[in-house]
Amino acid sequence: MTTATAPAQGGIWKQSRTFDPAVRLLFLNQLTINLGFYMLMPYLAAHLADGLGMAAWAVGLVLGARNLSQQGMFLVGGALADRLGFKPLIVAGCALRTVGFGALAFAQSLPALIAASLATGLAGALFNPAVRACLAAEAGEERRVEAFALFNTYYQAGILLGPLVGVALTGVSFRLTCAVAAVLFAGLTLVQLRHLPVRAPEAPKERRGQFRTVLAHRTFWLFSLAMTGSYVLSFQVYLALPLAAGGTAATTALFVVSAVVALAGQLRITAWCRCRLSRERCLVLGLALMGGAFLVPAALGRGLVGLLLCAAVLSVANAVLYPYEMDTVVALARGRWVATHYGLYNTVCGVGITLGNLGTGALLDVTGWSAAPWLVLCAVGLTCAAAMALLARGGRLAAG
Repeated sequence: MTTATAPAQGGIWKQSRTFDPAVRLLFLNQLTINLGFYMLMPYLAAHLADGLGMAAWAVGLVLGARNLSQQGMFLVGGALADRLGFKPLIVAGCALRTVGFGALAFAQSLPALIAASLATGLAGALFNPAVRACLAAEAGEERRVEAFALFNTYYQAGILLGPLVGVALTGVSFRLTCAVAAVLFAGLTLVQLRHLPVRAPEAPKERRGQFRTVLAHRTFWLFSLAMTGSYVLSFQVYLALPLAAGGTAATTALFVVSAVVALAGQLRITAWCRCRLSRERCLVLGLALMGGAFLVPAALGRGLVGLLLCAAVLSVANAVLYPYEMDTVVALARGRWVATHYGLYNTVCGVGITLGNLGTGALLDVTGWSAAPWLVLCAVGLTCAAAMALLARGGRLAAG
Protein backbone atom coordinates (compact mmCIF):
# COMPACT_ATOMS: atom_id res chain seq x y z
CA MET A 1 0.00 0.00 0.00
CA THR A 2 1.38 3.35 -0.98
CA THR A 3 1.74 6.05 1.64
CA ALA A 4 1.79 8.88 -0.89
CA THR A 5 -0.53 11.81 -0.37
CA ALA A 6 -3.85 11.31 -2.13
CA PRO A 7 -4.28 13.38 -5.25
CA ALA A 8 -6.47 16.45 -5.27
CA GLN A 9 -10.08 15.82 -6.24
CA GLY A 10 -11.97 17.50 -9.07
CA GLY A 11 -11.93 17.75 -12.82
CA ILE A 12 -8.93 18.25 -15.05
CA TRP A 13 -9.05 22.05 -15.00
CA LYS A 14 -9.82 22.30 -11.28
CA GLN A 15 -7.02 19.91 -10.40
CA SER A 16 -4.60 21.68 -12.74
CA ARG A 17 -5.17 24.95 -10.90
CA THR A 18 -3.82 23.44 -7.69
CA PHE A 19 -0.34 23.44 -9.26
CA ASP A 20 2.08 26.33 -9.60
CA PRO A 21 1.96 28.45 -12.80
CA ALA A 22 5.12 26.78 -14.14
CA VAL A 23 3.50 23.34 -14.00
CA ARG A 24 0.30 24.65 -15.60
CA LEU A 25 2.40 26.16 -18.38
CA LEU A 26 3.99 22.77 -19.00
CA PHE A 27 0.50 21.22 -19.26
CA LEU A 28 -0.45 23.87 -21.83
CA ASN A 29 2.87 23.28 -23.53
CA GLN A 30 2.18 19.59 -24.10
CA LEU A 31 -1.40 20.19 -25.24
CA THR A 32 -0.19 22.70 -27.83
CA ILE A 33 2.73 20.54 -28.95
CA ASN A 34 0.45 17.57 -29.64
CA LEU A 35 -2.27 19.76 -31.17
CA GLY A 36 0.22 21.27 -33.62
CA PHE A 37 1.95 17.98 -34.37
CA TYR A 38 -1.16 15.86 -34.90
CA MET A 39 -2.97 18.45 -36.99
CA LEU A 40 -0.16 18.14 -39.53
CA MET A 41 1.74 14.86 -39.40
CA PRO A 42 -1.17 12.44 -40.11
CA TYR A 43 -1.76 14.22 -43.41
CA LEU A 44 1.86 14.69 -44.47
CA ALA A 45 2.11 11.35 -46.29
CA ALA A 46 -0.97 12.10 -48.39
CA HIS A 47 0.39 15.56 -49.22
CA LEU A 48 3.72 14.12 -50.33
CA ALA A 49 2.17 11.33 -52.41
CA ASP A 50 -0.89 13.04 -53.85
CA GLY A 51 -0.04 16.73 -53.65
CA LEU A 52 3.60 16.52 -54.73
CA GLY A 53 3.44 13.23 -56.62
CA MET A 54 6.33 11.60 -54.77
CA ALA A 55 7.08 7.89 -54.97
CA ALA A 56 6.30 5.69 -51.98
CA TRP A 57 10.00 5.19 -51.17
CA ALA A 58 10.51 8.97 -51.06
CA VAL A 59 7.50 9.42 -48.76
CA GLY A 60 8.92 6.78 -46.45
CA LEU A 61 12.31 8.46 -46.51
CA VAL A 62 10.87 11.84 -45.49
CA LEU A 63 8.78 10.35 -42.68
CA GLY A 64 11.64 8.12 -41.55
CA ALA A 65 14.03 11.06 -41.39
CA ARG A 66 11.83 12.73 -38.77
CA ASN A 67 11.61 9.61 -36.63
CA LEU A 68 15.35 8.90 -36.94
CA SER A 69 16.41 12.43 -35.98
CA GLN A 70 14.09 12.45 -32.97
CA GLN A 71 14.84 8.98 -31.61
CA GLY A 72 18.54 9.22 -32.37
CA MET A 73 18.98 12.57 -30.62
CA PHE A 74 16.89 12.07 -27.47
CA LEU A 75 19.94 11.26 -25.36
CA VAL A 76 21.80 14.32 -26.67
CA GLY A 77 18.77 16.53 -26.02
CA GLY A 78 18.44 15.24 -22.47
CA ALA A 79 22.15 15.68 -21.78
CA LEU A 80 22.07 19.27 -23.07
CA ALA A 81 19.04 20.02 -20.88
CA ASP A 82 20.94 18.89 -17.79
CA ARG A 83 23.97 20.95 -18.77
CA LEU A 84 22.30 24.13 -20.06
CA GLY A 85 19.02 24.12 -18.15
CA PHE A 86 15.53 22.95 -19.08
CA LYS A 87 14.16 26.27 -20.33
CA PRO A 88 16.72 26.89 -23.11
CA LEU A 89 16.13 23.41 -24.57
CA ILE A 90 12.33 23.69 -24.39
CA VAL A 91 12.37 27.11 -26.05
CA ALA A 92 14.92 26.02 -28.68
CA GLY A 93 12.94 22.88 -29.51
CA CYS A 94 9.68 24.77 -30.00
CA ALA A 95 11.43 27.44 -32.10
CA LEU A 96 13.05 24.77 -34.28
CA ARG A 97 9.73 23.02 -34.82
CA THR A 98 8.26 26.38 -35.87
CA VAL A 99 10.94 26.55 -38.56
CA GLY A 100 10.44 22.91 -39.57
CA PHE A 101 6.66 23.16 -39.95
CA GLY A 102 6.99 26.47 -41.78
CA ALA A 103 9.47 24.89 -44.18
CA LEU A 104 7.12 21.97 -44.88
CA ALA A 105 4.58 24.47 -46.22
CA PHE A 106 6.91 25.56 -49.02
CA ALA A 107 9.33 22.68 -49.57
CA GLN A 108 8.96 21.00 -52.96
CA SER A 109 12.20 19.08 -53.53
CA LEU A 110 13.21 15.90 -51.73
CA PRO A 111 16.32 17.45 -50.05
CA ALA A 112 14.26 20.39 -48.75
CA LEU A 113 11.55 18.09 -47.42
CA ILE A 114 14.12 15.86 -45.69
CA ALA A 115 15.75 18.92 -44.10
CA ALA A 116 12.38 20.16 -42.82
CA SER A 117 11.52 16.70 -41.52
CA LEU A 118 14.87 16.39 -39.76
CA ALA A 119 14.27 19.76 -38.11
CA THR A 120 10.89 18.73 -36.74
CA GLY A 121 12.37 15.51 -35.36
CA LEU A 122 15.37 17.20 -33.77
CA ALA A 123 13.01 19.71 -32.17
CA GLY A 124 11.21 16.89 -30.39
CA ALA A 125 14.51 15.47 -29.18
CA LEU A 126 15.37 18.85 -27.68
CA PHE A 127 12.18 19.59 -25.78
CA ASN A 128 10.75 16.17 -24.86
CA PRO A 129 13.28 15.10 -22.17
CA ALA A 130 13.55 18.70 -20.93
CA VAL A 131 9.77 19.07 -20.51
CA ARG A 132 9.46 15.88 -18.48
CA ALA A 133 12.45 16.64 -16.29
CA CYS A 134 11.21 20.19 -15.75
CA LEU A 135 7.73 18.93 -14.82
CA ALA A 136 9.21 16.48 -12.31
CA ALA A 137 11.32 19.25 -10.74
CA GLU A 138 8.55 21.85 -10.61
CA ALA A 139 5.88 19.47 -9.26
CA GLY A 140 8.08 18.14 -6.47
CA GLU A 141 8.38 14.63 -5.13
CA GLU A 142 5.01 14.60 -3.34
CA ARG A 143 2.96 15.59 -6.41
CA ARG A 144 5.01 14.10 -9.23
CA VAL A 145 2.64 11.21 -9.94
CA GLU A 146 -0.40 13.49 -9.91
CA ALA A 147 1.35 15.96 -12.21
CA PHE A 148 2.25 13.26 -14.72
CA ALA A 149 -1.31 11.93 -14.63
CA LEU A 150 -2.61 15.39 -15.55
CA PHE A 151 0.18 15.75 -18.10
CA ASN A 152 -1.08 12.62 -19.84
CA THR A 153 -4.63 13.99 -20.05
CA TYR A 154 -3.36 17.11 -21.84
CA TYR A 155 -1.15 14.90 -24.00
CA GLN A 156 -4.14 12.78 -25.05
CA ALA A 157 -6.35 15.85 -25.58
CA GLY A 158 -3.83 17.13 -28.11
CA ILE A 159 -3.84 13.78 -29.91
CA LEU A 160 -7.65 13.83 -30.03
CA LEU A 161 -8.07 17.45 -31.15
CA GLY A 162 -5.10 17.66 -33.54
CA PRO A 163 -6.42 15.44 -36.35
CA LEU A 164 -9.88 17.04 -36.13
CA VAL A 165 -8.43 20.52 -36.60
CA GLY A 166 -6.01 19.22 -39.21
CA VAL A 167 -8.64 17.59 -41.39
CA ALA A 168 -10.61 20.85 -41.52
CA LEU A 169 -7.53 22.93 -42.39
CA THR A 170 -6.14 20.41 -44.87
CA GLY A 171 -9.50 20.45 -46.61
CA VAL A 172 -8.62 24.05 -47.55
CA SER A 173 -4.91 23.45 -48.19
CA PHE A 174 -2.02 21.59 -46.63
CA ARG A 175 -0.02 24.81 -46.69
CA LEU A 176 -2.60 26.41 -44.39
CA THR A 177 -2.26 23.47 -41.98
CA CYS A 178 1.53 23.95 -41.88
CA ALA A 179 1.14 27.69 -41.35
CA VAL A 180 -1.30 27.29 -38.44
CA ALA A 181 0.91 24.63 -36.82
CA ALA A 182 3.97 26.89 -37.19
CA VAL A 183 2.08 29.82 -35.67
CA LEU A 184 1.06 27.67 -32.70
CA PHE A 185 4.67 26.70 -32.03
CA ALA A 186 5.86 30.28 -32.52
CA GLY A 187 3.34 31.48 -29.95
CA LEU A 188 4.31 28.69 -27.58
CA THR A 189 7.98 29.64 -27.96
CA LEU A 190 7.27 33.26 -26.98
CA VAL A 191 5.07 32.31 -24.02
CA GLN A 192 7.69 29.94 -22.61
CA LEU A 193 10.48 32.42 -23.24
CA ARG A 194 8.64 34.92 -21.08
CA HIS A 195 6.94 32.84 -18.41
CA LEU A 196 8.81 29.54 -17.94
CA PRO A 197 11.08 29.89 -14.89
CA VAL A 198 14.81 29.30 -15.14
CA ARG A 199 16.23 26.38 -13.20
CA ALA A 200 19.95 26.29 -12.70
CA PRO A 201 21.66 23.41 -14.57
CA GLU A 202 24.02 20.99 -12.90
CA ALA A 203 27.04 22.75 -11.45
CA PRO A 204 30.17 22.49 -13.64
CA LYS A 205 32.01 20.47 -11.02
CA GLU A 206 29.16 17.93 -11.01
CA ARG A 207 29.23 17.41 -14.78
CA ARG A 208 32.03 14.89 -14.80
CA GLY A 209 30.92 11.40 -15.54
CA GLN A 210 27.49 12.43 -16.83
CA PHE A 211 27.24 9.79 -19.54
CA ARG A 212 29.24 7.24 -17.58
CA THR A 213 26.83 7.56 -14.65
CA VAL A 214 23.73 7.18 -16.80
CA LEU A 215 24.99 4.48 -19.18
CA ALA A 216 26.40 2.36 -16.34
CA HIS A 217 23.10 2.38 -14.44
CA ARG A 218 22.21 -1.30 -14.79
CA THR A 219 18.86 -1.14 -12.99
CA PHE A 220 17.78 1.74 -15.21
CA TRP A 221 18.66 -0.29 -18.32
CA LEU A 222 16.64 -3.26 -17.04
CA PHE A 223 13.70 -1.01 -16.22
CA SER A 224 13.86 0.63 -19.67
CA LEU A 225 14.01 -2.72 -21.46
CA ALA A 226 11.03 -4.03 -19.49
CA MET A 227 9.03 -0.88 -20.23
CA THR A 228 9.90 -1.06 -23.93
CA GLY A 229 7.30 -3.79 -24.24
CA SER A 230 4.58 -1.34 -23.19
CA TYR A 231 5.54 1.01 -26.02
CA VAL A 232 5.56 -1.80 -28.57
CA LEU A 233 2.09 -2.87 -27.43
CA SER A 234 0.56 0.60 -27.20
CA PHE A 235 1.91 1.39 -30.69
CA GLN A 236 -0.32 -1.34 -32.10
CA VAL A 237 -3.11 1.25 -32.03
CA TYR A 238 -1.20 2.70 -35.01
CA LEU A 239 -0.25 -0.60 -36.66
CA ALA A 240 -1.96 -3.93 -36.02
CA LEU A 241 -5.35 -2.65 -34.88
CA PRO A 242 -5.92 -0.26 -37.84
CA LEU A 243 -4.73 -2.92 -40.29
CA ALA A 244 -7.16 -5.38 -38.75
CA ALA A 245 -10.01 -2.86 -38.67
CA GLY A 246 -9.60 -1.63 -42.24
CA GLY A 247 -11.15 1.60 -43.45
CA THR A 248 -10.79 5.20 -42.32
CA ALA A 249 -13.94 5.26 -40.18
CA ALA A 250 -12.93 2.19 -38.16
CA THR A 251 -9.39 3.51 -37.68
CA THR A 252 -10.72 6.87 -36.52
CA ALA A 253 -12.97 5.08 -34.03
CA LEU A 254 -9.92 3.32 -32.54
CA PHE A 255 -8.13 6.63 -31.94
CA VAL A 256 -11.23 8.30 -30.53
CA VAL A 257 -11.88 5.45 -28.09
CA SER A 258 -8.25 5.48 -26.91
CA ALA A 259 -8.21 9.23 -26.34
CA VAL A 260 -11.65 9.43 -24.70
CA VAL A 261 -10.85 6.60 -22.27
CA ALA A 262 -7.60 8.33 -21.31
CA LEU A 263 -9.25 11.73 -20.88
CA ALA A 264 -12.19 10.40 -18.90
CA GLY A 265 -10.32 7.86 -16.83
CA GLN A 266 -6.74 9.02 -16.22
CA LEU A 267 -7.31 10.97 -13.00
CA ARG A 268 -9.74 8.43 -11.55
CA ILE A 269 -7.43 5.53 -12.39
CA THR A 270 -4.41 7.29 -10.87
CA ALA A 271 -6.38 8.15 -7.71
CA TRP A 272 -7.51 4.54 -7.38
CA CYS A 273 -3.98 3.24 -7.86
CA ARG A 274 -2.44 5.64 -5.35
CA CYS A 275 -4.90 4.61 -2.67
CA ARG A 276 -4.46 0.88 -3.14
CA LEU A 277 -1.18 -0.03 -4.81
CA SER A 278 2.51 0.72 -4.59
CA ARG A 279 4.34 2.23 -7.54
CA GLU A 280 5.94 -1.11 -8.36
CA ARG A 281 2.61 -2.95 -8.37
CA CYS A 282 1.13 -0.30 -10.66
CA LEU A 283 3.92 -0.93 -13.15
CA VAL A 284 3.35 -4.69 -13.06
CA LEU A 285 -0.43 -4.29 -13.30
CA GLY A 286 -0.19 -1.89 -16.25
CA LEU A 287 2.09 -4.20 -18.22
CA ALA A 288 -0.10 -7.21 -17.49
CA LEU A 289 -3.21 -5.29 -18.62
CA MET A 290 -1.47 -4.32 -21.85
CA GLY A 291 -0.71 -7.94 -22.61
CA GLY A 292 -4.20 -9.03 -21.61
CA ALA A 293 -5.77 -6.50 -23.98
CA PHE A 294 -4.73 -8.62 -26.95
CA LEU A 295 -6.63 -11.65 -25.67
CA VAL A 296 -9.80 -9.87 -26.81
CA PRO A 297 -9.03 -9.88 -30.58
CA ALA A 298 -7.43 -13.32 -30.15
CA ALA A 299 -10.81 -14.58 -28.95
CA LEU A 300 -13.15 -12.43 -31.05
CA GLY A 301 -11.15 -12.08 -34.26
CA ARG A 302 -11.02 -8.94 -36.42
CA GLY A 303 -14.51 -7.70 -35.54
CA LEU A 304 -14.66 -3.99 -34.76
CA VAL A 305 -16.12 -4.52 -31.29
CA GLY A 306 -13.17 -6.66 -30.21
CA LEU A 307 -10.66 -4.21 -31.66
CA LEU A 308 -12.33 -1.27 -29.91
CA LEU A 309 -12.30 -3.19 -26.62
CA CYS A 310 -8.61 -3.93 -27.13
CA ALA A 311 -7.89 -0.23 -27.74
CA ALA A 312 -9.89 0.72 -24.64
CA VAL A 313 -8.02 -1.74 -22.39
CA LEU A 314 -4.70 -0.53 -23.81
CA SER A 315 -5.70 3.03 -22.93
CA VAL A 316 -6.63 2.00 -19.38
CA ALA A 317 -3.31 0.17 -19.04
CA ASN A 318 -1.42 3.22 -20.27
CA ALA A 319 -3.30 5.36 -17.72
CA VAL A 320 -2.13 2.99 -14.99
CA LEU A 321 1.46 2.97 -16.25
CA TYR A 322 2.31 6.46 -17.42
CA PRO A 323 2.46 8.47 -14.17
CA TYR A 324 4.41 5.72 -12.42
CA GLU A 325 6.88 5.04 -15.20
CA MET A 326 7.71 8.75 -15.39
CA ASP A 327 8.04 8.87 -11.59
CA THR A 328 10.28 5.79 -11.59
CA VAL A 329 12.68 7.38 -14.09
CA VAL A 330 13.20 10.26 -11.64
CA ALA A 331 13.55 7.88 -8.69
CA LEU A 332 16.14 5.77 -10.48
CA ALA A 333 18.04 8.91 -11.49
CA ARG A 334 18.22 9.87 -7.79
CA GLY A 335 17.69 13.48 -8.77
CA ARG A 336 20.84 13.65 -10.93
CA TRP A 337 20.91 13.95 -14.71
CA VAL A 338 17.14 13.48 -14.83
CA ALA A 339 16.76 14.81 -18.39
CA THR A 340 19.63 12.60 -19.55
CA HIS A 341 17.87 9.59 -18.07
CA TYR A 342 14.65 10.58 -19.85
CA GLY A 343 16.61 10.96 -23.08
CA LEU A 344 18.15 7.50 -22.80
CA TYR A 345 14.77 6.05 -21.82
CA ASN A 346 13.12 7.54 -24.90
CA THR A 347 15.92 6.26 -27.12
CA VAL A 348 15.69 2.70 -25.79
CA CYS A 349 11.91 2.66 -26.15
CA GLY A 350 12.12 4.20 -29.62
CA VAL A 351 14.49 1.48 -30.82
CA GLY A 352 12.19 -1.08 -29.22
CA ILE A 353 9.17 0.29 -31.09
CA THR A 354 11.02 0.02 -34.39
CA LEU A 355 12.11 -3.56 -33.77
CA GLY A 356 8.71 -4.47 -32.38
CA ASN A 357 6.92 -3.11 -35.42
CA LEU A 358 9.23 -5.03 -37.74
CA GLY A 359 8.55 -8.19 -35.77
CA THR A 360 4.81 -7.60 -35.68
CA GLY A 361 4.70 -6.92 -39.42
CA ALA A 362 6.71 -10.05 -40.18
CA LEU A 363 4.45 -12.10 -37.92
CA LEU A 364 1.36 -10.81 -39.70
CA ASP A 365 2.90 -11.65 -43.07
CA VAL A 366 3.58 -15.23 -41.96
CA THR A 367 0.46 -16.02 -39.93
CA GLY A 368 -2.12 -13.66 -41.38
CA TRP A 369 -4.95 -12.68 -39.07
CA SER A 370 -5.10 -15.87 -37.03
CA ALA A 371 -4.97 -15.70 -33.24
CA ALA A 372 -1.17 -16.13 -33.29
CA PRO A 373 -0.12 -12.44 -33.63
CA TRP A 374 -2.45 -11.39 -30.82
CA LEU A 375 -1.22 -14.19 -28.56
CA VAL A 376 2.41 -13.24 -29.22
CA LEU A 377 1.63 -9.60 -28.31
CA CYS A 378 -0.10 -10.85 -25.17
CA ALA A 379 2.99 -12.88 -24.29
CA VAL A 380 5.17 -9.79 -24.72
CA GLY A 381 3.11 -7.88 -22.17
CA LEU A 382 3.05 -10.72 -19.65
CA THR A 383 6.79 -11.32 -20.04
CA CYS A 384 7.51 -7.64 -19.38
CA ALA A 385 5.18 -7.71 -16.38
CA ALA A 386 7.06 -10.70 -14.99
CA ALA A 387 10.40 -8.95 -15.57
CA MET A 388 9.13 -5.84 -13.77
CA ALA A 389 7.88 -7.99 -10.89
CA LEU A 390 11.37 -9.50 -10.53
CA LEU A 391 12.91 -6.02 -10.45
CA ALA A 392 10.39 -4.92 -7.84
CA ARG A 393 10.85 -8.04 -5.72
CA GLY A 394 14.53 -7.22 -5.33
CA GLY A 395 13.66 -3.73 -4.13
CA ARG A 396 15.69 -2.23 -6.96
CA LEU A 397 12.94 0.18 -8.02
CA ALA A 398 11.97 1.38 -4.56
CA ALA A 399 14.59 4.07 -4.08
CA GLY A 400 16.66 3.89 -7.26
